[in-house]
Amino acid sequence: MLIVADENIPLLDAFFEGFGEIRRVPGRSIDRATVEQADVLLVRSVTNVNRGLLEGSKVRFVGTCTIGTDHLDLDYFQQAGITWSSAPGCNARGVVDYVLGSLLTLAEIEGTDLNRRTYGVVGAGEVGGRLVKVLQGLGWNVLVCDPPRQAAEGGDFVSLEQIIEQCDVISLHTPLKKHGAGSTWHLFDQNRLNQLKPGAWLINASRGPVVDNAALCEVLLQREDLQAVLDVWEGEPEVDVALAELCVLATPHIAGYSLDGKQRGTAQIYQAYCDFLEQPAQVRLSDLLPAPWLSQVTLNAESDPAWALAMLCRGVYDPRRDDADFRRSLVGSVSEQRAAFDALRKNYPSRREIDGLQVRIEGDSPALLKIVAALGASAV
Repeated sequence: MLIVADENIPLLDAFFEGFGEIRRVPGRSIDRATVEQADVLLVRSVTNVNRGLLEGSKVRFVGTCTIGTDHLDLDYFQQAGITWSSAPGCNARGVVDYVLGSLLTLAEIEGTDLNRRTYGVVGAGEVGGRLVKVLQGLGWNVLVCDPPRQAAEGGDFVSLEQIIEQCDVISLHTPLKKHGAGSTWHLFDQNRLNQLKPGAWLINASRGPVVDNAALCEVLLQREDLQAVLDVWEGEPEVDVALAELCVLATPHIAGYSLDGKQRGTAQIYQAYCDFLEQPAQVRLSDLLPAPWLSQVTLNAESDPAWALAMLCRGVYDPRRDDADFRRSLVGSVSEQRAAFDALRKNYPSRREIDGLQVRIEGDSPALLKIVAALGASAV
């Protein structure tokens, strides 16, 4: 059996070596010749898997170690009898940590109290839903827009127009849908961007084309009051350098690139493949994850809650490092910048998640306990 896999998928040997030969290939280089004799194809979001790639191949199982599936032609899979699986929620916590770090940076630059802002979360699936839970746990005012969930569940959702009108911070976590009803392609076009509240912050860690990048660049040039954080870009790995320079934080699609999230994605696809083969899983992720560098923090009960929140978040992950690395890569020719974008992702340093942190509080502090619980860390 031949398994063709994106070279950036971690723990391939640990999970899949027992099934056959593993051939690692750069994700953007996977083509018809690469997969022609493959039985299994394992990818990440940079590989478009469709009829043009798979027709005539032996592939019967496709796994993407990512939340999103906009790079998979699911209609073709059904027609061709190809089983597929994604990894929903695998990197959700990493994206939440990215958003928290971005909020702390924006607040520090502007001298703003985060608990006085109104937050709008667009898309309340695996990522957005967890972000909402954290922000509400901190006691912050949060509005949520998710038309598909609203139609299916009812509940306390608001319209996108209400988000734009009322929210000081808007964080985007919607999947990318290019056509038809419910399309999210350029969901934030020039008209909606111009309607953002004075002083609003816009964070996009979903998919690049959810925001019209050319329009955002133009709006940011016209409105110095707006602040933007972008982890995803139209046309990536090629990036609009002028837009990146206007962003407070700019990163190369790494919001969910925690070690836990990437390895969790591989584990979920491994489980799905075991189910496809109708055999029990033999490998457990818990046996493979290394110990975190920062495992426990002790806080005095008199600690300032705002300081504690920033310290706990940044002690685990601070996106300013990724922003600095990315900005240093935006030099040279376009081809050099494209290569640097992929190199930053391929060689991404080890990063863990906040909910793996243990926090000991010396003394009685309901405010600190509330922060620890909201972040999903463990009070010990």
